[in-house]
Amino acid sequence: MTDEKWGDIQQDLLKTVGQNNFKTWIEPVDLAELNEGVATFHVPTNFIGNYVSQNYGDLILHQLNQAGADVQRMQFKVASQQPRRAVSTGAATATATPAGAAVSAGAAAKTASHSETEMTGAPLDARFTFDSFVVGKPNELANAAARRVAEGGPVTFNPLFLYGGVGLGKTHLMHAIAWELQAHRPDLNVLYLSAEQFMYRFVQALRDRKMMDFKELFRSVDVLMVDDVQFIAGKDSTQEEFFHTFNALVDQNKQIIISADRAPGEIKDLEDRIKSRLQCGLVVDLHPTDYELRLGILQNKVDSYREQYPELQLAEGVLEFLAHRISTNVRVLEGAMTRLFAFASLVGREITMELTQDCLSDVLRASERKISVEEIQRKVAEHYNIRLSDMIGPKRVRTFARPRQVAMYLCKQLTSRSLPEIGRRFGGRDHTTVMHGVKRIEELRSSDGQIAEDLEMLRRALEA
Repeated sequence: MTDEKWGDIQQDLLKTVGQNNFKTWIEPVDLAELNEGVATFHVPTNFIGNYVSQNYGDLILHQLNQAGADVQRMQFKVASQQPRRAVSTGAATATATPAGAAVSAGAAAKTASHSETEMTGAPLDARFTFDSFVVGKPNELANAAARRVAEGGPVTFNPLFLYGGVGLGKTHLMHAIAWELQAHRPDLNVLYLSAEQFMYRFVQALRDRKMMDFKELFRSVDVLMVDDVQFIAGKDSTQEEFFHTFNALVDQNKQIIISADRAPGEIKDLEDRIKSRLQCGLVVDLHPTDYELRLGILQNKVDSYREQYPELQLAEGVLEFLAHRISTNVRVLEGAMTRLFAFASLVGREITMELTQDCLSDVLRASERKISVEEIQRKVAEHYNIRLSDMIGPKRVRTFARPRQVAMYLCKQLTSRSLPEIGRRFGGRDHTTVMHGVKRIEELRSSDGQIAEDLEMLRRALEA
């Protein structure tokens, strides 16, 4: 069977199993030969071969026979002697650019000495590049630090420690670094994996009595990238090995990049010596997204969808509405946009505010549940150091009027309450008063730096 024919079968499999499963499991599989009813496939690891055999074996067998090949069974062999690319992952054979699936393990020059033991890590997501990373004030420093490391030059800060909440871009930046190093420094042996995978490899090496192979492999990388390092907290033996691996690489002036959901000093059950080591480099916080950054992410998402849905129309105000209402998690924000475009395409309608609210009602309810008018009032009063009764009360002096308008503005942006209802919560004021207050703060946001800073600080406090 020709490579072209196998490529056609892969395209059929892509339609059946979906893009994510295809990239992770099917694309790494390479048809090596057909002989006497047996199809032999090369795979990067035994694990991938076993998984594909158990979950997709019958499907692949059916497709092969549909294409005219007389195949009764399949076998999978690890292609350990094939040349490797620079970035270690666990999802595919060599692919040069992020447009394809992730690439396989180990630098080519170093493969020969490790032919018996695969050095694979986590798959890289082709979407997660620097070009697709939207930069704003909350992630500006993290992006700059990641780009500096991705240049692959002399180590300037080691380790680079990225931390922040869910969906703020840590994994995106880690993948972007790996893609950039693969493209511009193919001579480097880069390993990207999660802390959980590190722990699994360590346990497997202990069980198979191959600790020397484990140590040699992990100490031979030029750039080690470990995602979600908080997962090794409390695992004493794994922490011990991680500590020694960390020290060995730092002593060799090799770059280490770590991510976690909180700062090193705040990770419970992480050994003090590891916390100290992690804090000796550059520790960068990815702050919760602000309105401008969320809007930029949505606009970037719309641009990427234009090719897929060229006929769709997007009404004014929809992106701004979503950027205000879905504020805690970029993944949720992007997922909402994906659902919205798919729904509008299926029903053949313009994406209006009404359609948005109908389609995303569950997401919008979940995002609004956390913040109440009373909580906003309390936070604003504390921020401006005034009594809550004065802010809600009838006094019109500027000391109370400006915080009152700020609170009204935040209520309008962060809750689903109507203007009349917000007015009632502010001492029974008319909805036109609320409207005026909201409009005034919108004007001041662009002209008064202090107001803009106050709004951002309050938003973060309320969304934390």
